[in-house]
Amino acid sequence: MIFTFPIKKNKEFMKLYKKGKFFVAKYLVLYVISNKSKVNRLGITASKKFGGSVKRNRIRRLIKECYRHYEGQLKEGFDLVFVARSSDGMPDFSDIKREMKFLLKKLNIFKEEN
Repeated sequence: MIFTFPIKKNKEFMKLYKKGKFFVAKYLVLYVISNKSKVNRLGITASKKFGGSVKRNRIRRLIKECYRHYEGQLKEGFDLVFVARSSDGMPDFSDIKREMKFLLKKLNIFKEEN
């Protein structure tokens, strides 16, 4: 069973922003760094540019739910931070899910299919 722990400290986010690899899509930016452990850690952010608190919390919930869908298919040992990018409209669940799959495949952290 895969467990993902949250990234909460600002210092940990800043380390990822400075030292991690990042990939950009229309609605999301994904920062990744190896954490040399057997668990993944997840951080989700949305800046005030994205919108009000209702909009920011909605996008964070969408990102968290999409991640939960792919969680069992990912390799262990990564710190991941998803940053919501501001855009014209609010993306829906399928947009976020499609982009997340694209970014995770680009990083090659999906487990190998037998």
